[in-house]
This record gives sequence, structure tokens and C-alpha cells, in this order.
Amino acid sequence: MKTSEIRQKFLDYFAGHGHEVVASSSLVPHGDPTLMFTNAGMVQFKHVFLGNEQRPYVTAVSSQKCVRAGGKHNDLENVGHTARHHTFFEMLGNFSFGDYFKHEAIRYAWEFLTNDLKLDANRLFVTVFEEDDEAYDIWTKEIGIPTDKIARIGAKDNFWSMGDTGPCGPCSEIFFDHGEDVWGGPPGTPEEDGDRFIEIWNLVFMQYDRDEDGNLTPLPKPSVDTGMGLERIAAVMQGVHNNYDIDLFKNLIAAACRETGIQFGDSAEQDVSLRVLADHLRSVAFLMADGVLPSNEGRGFVLRRILRRACRHGRLLGKQEAFIYKLVDTLVKEMGNHFAELREGQANIEQVIRIEEERFIKTLDKGLKLVEQAVNEAGEGGVIPGSTLFTLYDTYGFPTDLTADILKGSNVGLDMDGFESCMEEQRQRARAAWGGSGEASLPKALFELREKHGPTEFLGYTTLAAEGVITGLIKDGEATAGLNEGDEAWLVTNQTPFYGESGGQVGDTGLITTGDGEFVVSDTKKLLSDLFVHVGKVRRGSIKAQGIAQLSVGGERRDAIRRNHTATHLMHAVLRDVLGEHVKQAGSLVNPERLRFDFSHFQPIAREELKDIEAKVNAAIWANDPVETNLMTQDEAIASGAMALFGEKYGDEVRVVSAGFSTELCGGTHVKRTGDIGPFRIVSETGIAAGVRRIEAVTGPSAYQSFVTDIDTLNETAGALKVRPFEANDAVTALQAKLKEAEKELNSLRAKQATGLLDDLVKTAVEVNGVKLLAAEVSGVKDMRDFMDKAKGKLKSGVLVFGMKNGPKVQLVAGVTADLVGQFHAGNIVREVATICGGKGGGKPDMAMAGGTEPDKLKQALESVASLIQG
Repeated sequence: MKTSEIRQKFLDYFAGHGHEVVASSSLVPHGDPTLMFTNAGMVQFKHVFLGNEQRPYVTAVSSQKCVRAGGKHNDLENVGHTARHHTFFEMLGNFSFGDYFKHEAIRYAWEFLTNDLKLDANRLFVTVFEEDDEAYDIWTKEIGIPTDKIARIGAKDNFWSMGDTGPCGPCSEIFFDHGEDVWGGPPGTPEEDGDRFIEIWNLVFMQYDRDEDGNLTPLPKPSVDTGMGLERIAAVMQGVHNNYDIDLFKNLIAAACRETGIQFGDSAEQDVSLRVLADHLRSVAFLMADGVLPSNEGRGFVLRRILRRACRHGRLLGKQEAFIYKLVDTLVKEMGNHFAELREGQANIEQVIRIEEERFIKTLDKGLKLVEQAVNEAGEGGVIPGSTLFTLYDTYGFPTDLTADILKGSNVGLDMDGFESCMEEQRQRARAAWGGSGEASLPKALFELREKHGPTEFLGYTTLAAEGVITGLIKDGEATAGLNEGDEAWLVTNQTPFYGESGGQVGDTGLITTGDGEFVVSDTKKLLSDLFVHVGKVRRGSIKAQGIAQLSVGGERRDAIRRNHTATHLMHAVLRDVLGEHVKQAGSLVNPERLRFDFSHFQPIAREELKDIEAKVNAAIWANDPVETNLMTQDEAIASGAMALFGEKYGDEVRVVSAGFSTELCGGTHVKRTGDIGPFRIVSETGIAAGVRRIEAVTGPSAYQSFVTDIDTLNETAGALKVRPFEANDAVTALQAKLKEAEKELNSLRAKQATGLLDDLVKTAVEVNGVKLLAAEVSGVKDMRDFMDKAKGKLKSGVLVFGMKNGPKVQLVAGVTADLVGQFHAGNIVREVATICGGKGGGKPDMAMAGGTEPDKLKQALESVASLIQG
């Protein structure tokens, strides 16, 4: 019976017994901050069991997606090495929320296993909680389980609780007996850890409420929570002992074999890697389908770690390029019919995986070399320092568990305490570098000011100049009654036309004057959510608290900010139109000089797409549509199609800004018509994180000036090439072709020079016991492997060892021609030679590389080769 058929049969059975078929919830447990991932079937029903949520049904059945790869529930390290550990798995479960209890739950489980799946009842073994006489009697007296097929087990294994307090109760587990030919004993015996008896179903009877003192009070509505691993029951039904031998995994492994050219079963190590690929593919794809993207923190970091672990196992199988993304199609064929989100997100999942693979491959080689170097420096039985582990993690994206995985089976340890110390130092540096924008970092005087005078009224949507009362002055964190010339301080008024930095838009600058002095505003901040603070310096005279002030915002600067802010809205809408609705804002900065917009997208934007985006934004500007602002409730705004922007905090009443085809919630300042923006020009497009791109653009006079600068540069370039401006591109192309031809000629000369060097080297070969030996120091060789290949071709038959000094280090390569591979082993030779130079190495019989740290001993090392040949 196929895995998909078992899943459907389970759902159909309980649907036929009045259960509501509930779709799997997301792997991201929304509304439950205690979990990183959904790790059990009952997670989506947690609040129902707690009585905090009501559903229109009292019994349910589901096949829940689960991930255990981080935090308390972490099976990552065992994947591939054991028969039943997975990072992703499905949990079949039936649930009763105060409806049926033990009798029905036990009867349903037994009937489904023995009637619907037709398992031999004699091969099933049951456990109950040692104090649960009720469940024991149901199994023995009603179901008819023989007493030698049931065991009473203690609370450690057979009593479940949601936490230290709350709902809890006894369990009853069902095991399948694989037979006497498999080692192991039934639960409760010394041999219970064997593979003969495998748990396939756990029935949890939520019967009590545990208080803080450990007292158990019967629940008014006892409930049932069950779980049966789909992969485990599929293994039983398909007559195999290893979950990775079921049809679903066999097909995924077969796809991995096709991509890697590896035959499953040829090598135990390779089989582990193939299983890891099959398992990790499922986790990665399903997490992405549920909206998790690779990142350096939280769920995204776990996702990235799983994918990079899979990449590393691909490398162990000989794959040097991205390929895991090609396996997604097979997974979709296996599971996409039941999980539509996988099929619908296939293209996006493949794209993100490919990008992540390619990025990691670029750093993998460097990281592996560093690991190899660290191992050599640690030596047999040594320990890799925590500082090295931190460098691998922080600089090269190597999680420590990946480093540990690489070293599995070796006799080299990891200094995890040292690593944690480095991590804590980094955290402290980050905290020290942070200027502090949280309320805890604000002076007490500001809170007192806000409490006494209330919020600041913002007038800047309609005016750049206004009169206000100075409600407070804060200097060096303390409230003051007055300021003198040269004093730097914060000035707060009851109302202001100055915009306080928020929502990506920078704060205004300008001038505040009183009858006695002038205060130059260098920045405006919006603190405590609604208090506008003018940051600046007294330029003339003195400023007194409670005085009347004239506030004037710098008009030209505000106009430039307005242009860039409205242009940001237009570009956001155009990006979604050109690239797709997956585009979402991930950050922004709007200042007078330019606009910066970060958004979700998983590949560089093609040149033609950028031209299209720029053209469409300019077309929207030329349309000269009015920019309108309406006040409404947030629900009304969202219902009208307005888009909420990243990082904004919205109150009960929101501002909805409409500009042509763009409608967004926004508290910033904008132009009156789109035509006020002037020309729009994109100046850069880059990637700043996995799946996040950044566009920077300029508008108005800045855009015009960028065109002028580029035209001047083009004219200068054309003049230097002695062509007209429109001919410059062809002239540069022709010049590049000439340079390329010159490089080819130079490389040809170098090749001839290298050939001459080889000819001279080959002549120096000596004969040792009838075998030609060429051991020599070389210099200026770019590729030692290629150099060795050519030398072997010229020598025809013999043993060769070359050494090259590179600063404080030594590079070594050994080679043995094909006719002598049976007599000599290049890996063994280079290992012995490297030892003399203070290094380690090894490799294949025909060619091997090594390194050393004592270049002064290179001559001695090369001279030792003759004794190795004489052996």
C-alpha cells in the first residue's frame, strides 16, 4: 500500500466515523510563541484543548506536517544514520474535544489497524500507564488483547502533559512486532531499545488538570489526542524495517541518484548522504511553502542550516554545482496532490533553493579548506579552538553542527565553550554599538514632559511654518529652563510642522526662533509614539521654556523628501506589477538625496526589467495624477485595497495615500500631484540578503544631475576613443576584443615557458631501484595539479613530487604514473613528505596534495622521497 493511500485511508476511516477532516496547519505555529515549528498533530488544536477556542466540531482527524530540527525537539543529527529519524514527517491523528474518550479511541485504533490496514493482531503489542486500570481493562476485556501482549509502563513513557501545569493524562501506545529475526524486546524489558518492537501509535487521554503543587483534578470534559507517524506505519505496511525504504523516500532517493550519478547501496556513507538529501528536501520545501525564507536568525536560520547540510552531503556525493532544486519536482509529484501549497509554490521554492545552493557553494570551498587547516593544526586527538569555530560560523556561514558533521568519525574535538564565549562577545559588541532607540534608553525628563503636556500635534501635512509653545527643553538628558548660545539640546513644542523620523522618512531640518534667540534644527525625531523632538543647537541668543516660538521647516529639503517618498509608493506598485505580487516591502529610507527601497525578490532584476520599471514609474509621474489623502479606520483601509507598509505602526485612524495606481497606508509627507516628482531614475539594484533586493533611485534635480553626469562621462569616453558618442559602445567592444586576443597570446607564451620549465625538470629525474624519480622545488606555478598532470605526461613512467614555497607555508603535490600505481601510493608519499615540513595531507594513489608550515625544511623533505621509493 502506497504512503499516499495509507494517509487517505486514515482520513477516510475517521471521516466515516463523524470526524471533521481538518487540513494540516502551517509549519509556522501562528499564535504560539513557545514553538519554533509545528512539531505534533495537536499543536493546531492546543487552544481548543485548553478551552480558549471553540470549533464548530467536537471530533477531528488530520495529517499534520511536522518539523523537528531546532530547539528542544531536534532530530537533525540523527537523520540518515538511523531508520526512523526525520526533520520533516507527517503525523496522522484523531482528536476528541470532550466527546468520546478511552473506549472509542481504543476501539477506533484497533479496528483501523486490524480491519482497514489488515495488520496481524498477533503482531501488535500494547502499553498502558501503570496506574490506568481503565485502559488496561478495555484492552484486555473488550478488545481481547492477551495479557502477554500488554505491559504497564511508568509515567516517563506513558503519561503526557502539555507543560508543568495544565491538561495532562495517561497514554496507551501500540507497537508492531517485526519478528524474532530482528533483535529487541517488548517495551519494559532490557531489550526494548532494539528494532523488533516499533511504536506506531500513541493514544493520549487528557484526563486531568495539574496545578502548581502537582495536584491532579479530573477535567470536566476529558479529551483524546492521538498520533501515528505516517512514515512508520508505511514502513510496516510495506514490509520494510527502515522508513527510508518506503515508496515515498525511495522515489526521492532515486531522483537524488539520478542527479548525483550515485547508485544506492554501493556505499554505506553514500547511502547516508542520499537519505539526508531526501529528508532535508522535504523540510526545506515545506518550510518555504509555508513562508519561511533563508536568513541568519530564527526559523530562517534553521531552514538555511538544513539546506546547507544537504548541500554538504551533495558535495560528499561528488556534486560541485547546485542540484537540490531539481529534486523539488519529484517531491511535488509525491506529495503535491495532498499538499496543494507545495504544488502552487513549486517555482518559487525551486528558485530560492537554487539561489541558496549557489551562494553556499561559493563559500563552501573556502570553509572546507579552513576546516581542513584547523584539523591539521589540531592534530590527532586535538581540539579546534572556539575562535576558529566562530570564524567559520560568522564569516563563512558554517554552523557549528555542520562543522561537527564534517568531523564525524574523526578524533578531533570542538571547543564549544570557547565558541559560546566568542558569540557572547559579539552580542556585547552589538549591544554597545546600538545607539538605543528603545524607551529604556530615553531620558526620564522626556517621559515627564510627555505626561505633563501630552503629545505633539503635527501640522506639517498642510504647512511648513507655524507658531508653537516651547513645552520643554532637555540638555544632556536633563530638563532645563533655558538654553544659551552654543548649547546642543532637544526642544519640544505643543505643535510643529517638523516631521519626526518614522516609516523610513527622515526627520525635517529648519529653524526655530523666539524674540531672544535662534535654534537650528538638525533633525527631528518622533519618540514615545507621538512626541516630536527637535534636535539642534542654539545659534544666537537664548531660548526659554514656555516661550512662544516660530517654527520653519527647510522648504527645499522637504520638497525633495516629498518627491522621493511619493516616488517610493509608485515604484512599489510597479515592482509588484512587473515582478509579481510576491514583492513585499522589507525596509525603506527616504531622504532628500535619494530613496532606498528593500523588497522580497529572489534573483537579480534583469536589465530589461529595470528599464521597464523605470519607464512605468516615469509614465505614472507624467500622468500628473492628484495625490490624495483620506482618513479612515485600518479595517476600512485594508478593505479598500490599501497596502500596509513594513515597519509602520498604525493607530485606530490611518492615513491612506492614493497616487495614480498606488494606494498605501502611510503617515509620511507627499507631493500634491505625481508630476511634481520630476524625472525618476534608478541608480542601483543589489541583493542585501537571501531573498531581499534593494533599489536606490533619485528624482527631480538629483535625477536630472545624474543624467548630466553620465552624458559628460560618455562624451569624455568617446573623445578618448576618438569616436562620436553613439559609437562609443562599439569602440569599447572592439577594444575589449583586442585585449582578449592579447591575453590569449600572453597565456600562450606562458604555456610555452612552462613547457620549457617542464622539459628542464624532466631531465633532472634520477633512477632509484629502477624507477624514475623527479622531486624538485618549483616556483610561480598557478595550478599545481595541472602542472603535475603535464609533468607525468612528459616523464611517461615514474614517481614525482613538487614543492613550492608560498610565504610562511609550503604547497606539495605528489604523482605516480599509471603503470606504477600498484607499487606506489601518491597519498602516502605526500603525507610522509608533508610531515617533515610541519604539515599534513593525503589523497588518491595517482595524485595527492598536502601543505606545510615550515618552508625552510622543503629541501630536506624533497630529498627524503628517494628513501621512500627505496622503501
